Amino acid sequence: MSGREDQAGGQGGGLNAPIIVTAIFAKPDQAWFDAQRREYFPPERNQLDAHLTMFHHLPPSVAAEVKRRLNEETRGVRAPDARIGGLFSLGRGVAYRIESPDLVALRARLADAFTGLLTPQDQAGWRPHVTIQNKVEPAEAKKTLAALQAGFSPRAVQVAGLAAWWYRGGPWEQLSVHKFSA
Repeated sequence: MSGREDQAGGQGGGLNAPIIVTAIFAKPDQAWFDAQRREYFPPERNQLDAHLTMFHHLPPSVAAEVKRRLNEETRGVRAPDARIGGLFSLGRGVAYRIESPDLVALRARLADAFTGLLTPQDQAGWRPHVTIQNKVEPAEAKKTLAALQAGFSPRAVQVAGLAAWWYRGGPWEQLSVHKFSA
């Protein structure tokens, strides 16, 4: 297997917990996104590291299939090219738009594989992004967006792999991590 794989809670640890799937970044890019999130996200609500969600809610019954498919998509596969293409408003927050045709194609393959199991949110069009501010007053979000746009330049980021997480209402618990080969 490419990368490492951990199961939270052992066998059956996620019997009632939905699964979230994310793309994960190389350490320098992850550290940069995390610093942005610490600066702009309300501290009392910032329970997670910065992340790029691919699926918000897959049923726990497909955990083994999720791990198999993520492994298949990453084993011996070169990491997709990606870049931060801009910023956008979430109304009550701000996010960086991630541009990556290869990652979009990968997500589409996974969506096809899980047809019939996707929530309406995961069936809707996917806007790859990393949220760095959320749940603030709209005026504060607008101010953050303007400040960040003033100094923004697109830049490459390295997608290091894919991960699956159990969601139990608080911080996520890792189900598995699958790294790209390079």
